[in-house]
Amino acid sequence: LANILKVKPEKAERIVFHEITKHAIEEALKHPRHINTKLVDAQQARRVLDRLVGYELSPFLWKKIARGLSAGRVQSVAVRLIVERERERDAFESQEYWTIAGHFDAAGAPLEAKLTQKNGEKLDKFAIGTKADADAILDALKDAKYKVLDVAEKDGTRTPPAPYRTSTLQQQSNNKLGYSSKQTMRLAQQLYEGIHIGKETVGLITYMRTDSTNLSAKFLKETAAFVKDTFGKEYALDKPREFTKKTKGAQEAHEAIRPTHPERTPESLTDHLDPQQLKLYSLIYNRAVASQMAEAKVRKATLDVQADGSDKHSYEFRATGQTITFKGWLALYPEALKELSLPDLKKGDELACTDLIDEQHFTQPPARYSDATLVKALEEHGIGRPSTYSPTIGTIEARKYVARDDNKKFYPQSSAIIVTDMLIEHFSDIVDYSFTALMEENLDAIAEGTKDWQPIISTFYHPFHDNLEKKNEEVTREELSQMRELGTDEKTGKPVYVRIGQYGPFVQLGSKDDEEKPRFAALREGQIMQTITMEEAMVLLSLPRTLGQEEDGADIKANVGRFGPYVQVGKEYFSIKKDMGLDPYTISLEEAVKIVKDGREEKAKRIIKVFEEEGITIKRGPYGVYVTDGTKNGRIPKDLEDPSTLTLEDCQKILAEAKPGRGKKKAAAKKKAAPKKAAAKKKATPKKKAAKKKKSAPKKKTVEKDA
Repeated sequence: LANILKVKPEKAERIVFHEITKHAIEEALKHPRHINTKLVDAQQARRVLDRLVGYELSPFLWKKIARGLSAGRVQSVAVRLIVERERERDAFESQEYWTIAGHFDAAGAPLEAKLTQKNGEKLDKFAIGTKADADAILDALKDAKYKVLDVAEKDGTRTPPAPYRTSTLQQQSNNKLGYSSKQTMRLAQQLYEGIHIGKETVGLITYMRTDSTNLSAKFLKETAAFVKDTFGKEYALDKPREFTKKTKGAQEAHEAIRPTHPERTPESLTDHLDPQQLKLYSLIYNRAVASQMAEAKVRKATLDVQADGSDKHSYEFRATGQTITFKGWLALYPEALKELSLPDLKKGDELACTDLIDEQHFTQPPARYSDATLVKALEEHGIGRPSTYSPTIGTIEARKYVARDDNKKFYPQSSAIIVTDMLIEHFSDIVDYSFTALMEENLDAIAEGTKDWQPIISTFYHPFHDNLEKKNEEVTREELSQMRELGTDEKTGKPVYVRIGQYGPFVQLGSKDDEEKPRFAALREGQIMQTITMEEAMVLLSLPRTLGQEEDGADIKANVGRFGPYVQVGKEYFSIKKDMGLDPYTISLEEAVKIVKDGREEKAKRIIKVFEEEGITIKRGPYGVYVTDGTKNGRIPKDLEDPSTLTLEDCQKILAEAKPGRGKKKAAAKKKAAPKKAAAKKKATPKKKAAKKKKSAPKKKTVEKDA
């Protein structure tokens, strides 16, 4: 903007504020600053770098793998994390283990304790590995006598967590409220921009893209007074609590995410915020204010119970409990702190065992990434910045690299696995965790003014570009398709393959060398080409299914098309909607007949009047009533109460005044385009040669044929 206005950066003045409040803007106006060219360079370097990677590597993916894919400096690393986690899960071998719990009667008070030691040595997780091991211990303790071996109490404190940064807000919002990163940032943006309260619009939180845990002196002073007045003097701090920087590469250019005024409690805003906004505001408010409250005090207790088994081994059980002796910050921001009081016992007291319960467990594979854990992983690796987490997750979902399971966790699609493998093999720097983190550090150094941006970009780009040119020539589409033979079809004797093409992963019956054209079927949602089986492939290739016939002999078929699954009768098509709970692979004739019947009834309701000889119909559509002759549609005035009263002449007049139908426009465009192409071949002007070069039609046709 300064360049356009021809204002020198050192003379231009700009203001900076982190909250949209009257006080913040007035203060910013009092202290304007010049344009920080270091920050401008860093932003420019980041933009140039991301475009160089995305704009050059994405077309390579379109050409070699499938359309619609993209690569990026941060998104490709995020996809790699998800792919590698899924591979860890696939390779994981579950291990069995058992636990034993004792239930005791302590003078009328129930007590549960877990077996933790044998002969004074701690039992590790897999010490009781089988049912036989557990039964042996239960048998040894069947007639044992139990007594209290030790009772211990210890006072401790709980310090409040730091106010939210962008990453921790997204993590906690996902864990506690179930909001995605995108949803969290959208709501936070609304709270930051301001909500209409009374006669003014008020910003409720500070800027939400930050990696800082700092709080302004003004907020600290106001919060101290608020806590003292609301909770009491003992809940307030003598001096503000500071939090050390933990984030790798944190710039701390802004404050933490906090409410603009501690007096504006969530309860006071219930009439001004919608439920989702209020939940997020409460999360932000409670965390920020609680961070400046006194520590909570807790008393932790442990109770050890000992028994001698008939197998001449000594066994120890342990029960733990804790109670809050002073709530402190927990009075405002209660965490999952389970209070459990133990019975009043002393060393040597005898206990009656009412039951011994053994329980089987199996180790679980590493959990799939959620929005929260993916953001945490990116932050721990030093990849991306506060402003990039939410858009990155949005991009990899939009590109269909990942999908969500029933628990809203991410799992990779076929394209994610193929692209990740390709990038690791041919463009390793792009998805290398250390390299990507180092690049982030270099961009931060540019912002600090310790490095120039052009050499950093140049050092990265030239080797990257040269390698891309080389791979364009060397790497073939066939090589990256990960074509895999699944088996042989018993009916035809033809091989069945799975591979990826221009429009995504699919199974294929037969090969291109056969006399008959191969048959193709796209994979269903949730299926991955790396794990699909022969049986699953044959189900996909079973479409279209002929379910039966109507009375006139017309076949009733089930199939999947461009717009989803459907039932077909002759030239009529009826959608199999999601809410029906049906799919074309298993739908019965009776179910299909019902869909056809309901569909025809629905279509009949839309027809108001028909002039059969002239081919004109008055119909009810999603946008109102209209007249059509099959090629043109004419709207009927909304103020007409009964469209059925329209005469043939009325309808013809409406159609005559209507604009040409879309179908006609396209047809006209195609007719006009044909002569131009012919003319272009005759005239050898420089312009038309360039246009001809851009087309590269033969290459596109070859690629599409492979798909």
